[in-house]
Amino acid sequence: MSRPRIGIITNLHIVNDSYRTHAGGVMNSAAVAEASGGMPLLIPADPAMVTVEDLLDTFDGFVLTGGRPNVHPEEYGECETAAHGTFDRCRDAITLPLVRACVERGQPFLGICRGFQEVAVAMGSCLHPEIRDLPGRMNHRMPPDGTLEEKFALRHKVTVTEGGPFHRVFGATEVMTNTLHGQGVIRAGERFVIDGTAPDGTPEAAYVKDAPGFTLSVQWHPEYKAAEDPVSKPLFAAFGEAARAWMERRQPLRLARSA
Repeated sequence: MSRPRIGIITNLHIVNDSYRTHAGGVMNSAAVAEASGGMPLLIPADPAMVTVEDLLDTFDGFVLTGGRPNVHPEEYGECETAAHGTFDRCRDAITLPLVRACVERGQPFLGICRGFQEVAVAMGSCLHPEIRDLPGRMNHRMPPDGTLEEKFALRHKVTVTEGGPFHRVFGATEVMTNTLHGQGVIRAGERFVIDGTAPDGTPEAAYVKDAPGFTLSVQWHPEYKAAEDPVSKPLFAAFGEAARAWMERRQPLRLARSA
């Protein structure tokens, strides 16, 4: 049986301070292959190389990955400051219109960390450059030291809406997650529905209202050990099911053989 083709959005990465690459974490590819049952394929997030139309025609679903560069604040009507960090305008130019097109077509995507923020911005939300600076908020950033296991360790619970899409996926209204982000949604757009929050009220899980397809996005990093984690595995599995359904619908009907 053929696997759905899952496009993984990459990040610009510089090797040895000079060699430019489009990089995608092995965790993302493994999560797609092992937990979603899809074929992971990396997408160079640069409008000089690909178009949104190309991507929609080629892939059955998309993973909007995390990344150090942030969505540029001009995309949500604010001015750039030092607090906003670094940017990748080429990625913005691909992912924001891609999200909007997928929402309207019903083509599935899964947003992760920066990807969560991309979906938020594409749907009219605003971000805060440093969530931990807000009164009553915790530090959601990646621990600066420690092993990979320590950086991706479970650090807080997320409470999701009873009866909502995340409750149906997880089978629970409270789950434990890691946390490795500095920015966060401070005001949600009309269609960007916050369905899960951290104990300090920070939005952590969301979907797009009235979208005909799979639009679940999370602020944490479920790709870490996705095939083993009891929260990540059903999330990626549900995304994989949506991508397979899209693949099966888009395939042309086979003609019956003549007798």
